[in-house]
Amino acid sequence: MQKNALEAPAPWWKYGYVWLVVAGPAIVVVAAIFTLYLAVTRPEQLVSEDYYRQGIEINKTLGAAQAASLAPALQARNHAQTGVVPSGQTSSRP
Repeated sequence: MQKNALEAPAPWWKYGYVWLVVAGPAIVVVAAIFTLYLAVTRPEQLVSEDYYRQGIEINKTLGAAQAASLAPALQARNHAQTGVVPSGQTSSRP
């Protein structure tokens, strides 16, 4: 019975809870070093000086494409409301 009292305790690295406590901060340090590496090796893309003009041009092209895609729907809606056939089309009524 006295044998257990005289036995030396196990070293700290043999306890699983120690690794559980140490693993969290160790992972954070590794992630921070990796993030620093990415920040240093890949410079940030700068915004062009004429970003506003480029945005206006993009909006114009998108607006024109959207208006062209809605044209048949607008013509059909107007025809259904007024009964007037748009120019260039024939009436399919008997």
